[in-house]
This record gives sequence, C-alpha cells and structure tokens, in this order.
Amino acid sequence: MLPNETLDALGNPTRRAMLELLRGSPRSVRELADAFPVSRPAISRHLRVLHDAGLVTAEASGTRRIYSVAPDGFQPVRDYCDRFWDVALRRFQVVAENLEQP
Repeated sequence: MLPNETLDALGNPTRRAMLELLRGSPRSVRELADAFPVSRPAISRHLRVLHDAGLVTAEASGTRRIYSVAPDGFQPVRDYCDRFWDVALRRFQVVAENLEQP
C-alpha cells in the first residue's frame, strides 16, 4: 500500500522540481534554495516532507546537510501504479481472448 504522504509529497510542484534537481546530483539546502524563489526555511520544510515520505535521504557534511534522491524511495510509487497497469492488462487479455476469430 502506498502511504498517502508519498502522494501528497509528489503533489507539490516545488517538491517535484526539487526532486528533478536532486535526480541530477546531491545538493545542499543552500544549493536548492538558490534554485527556487522561496526562503531557505521553506526549502527545509519541503525537504522534510520529501524525507518523511522516503523520497530523499540526508547526509551530514560538516555543518551542511546534503540531500539525495532515496534509492528505493520510488518503489512504492511504482508498485502502486503497476497495480493499475496489471488490472488494465488483465482486462485487455479477457477482451482479446473473447474476440471472435475471423
């Protein structure tokens, strides 16, 4: 089951844009804040939501925290979407099997 907090985290366009940046390489809060027209505290709140949803990891580097996309964080999302795809494929198979052959 996909936790609602994961979908909620992905529902925000700023958080999705942050994930896109982190997909390219790990970044500090400052680097992320420099890329968006919002305050550092707002960036930190967005990162907390992403972290709580399991989509990013944080590592201390001196006084900075470096954020990265969580390696397995998106697996629950994939599993959730695959369940819909599996149902669609099964329905397609039933229809295809019941078509009259010419």
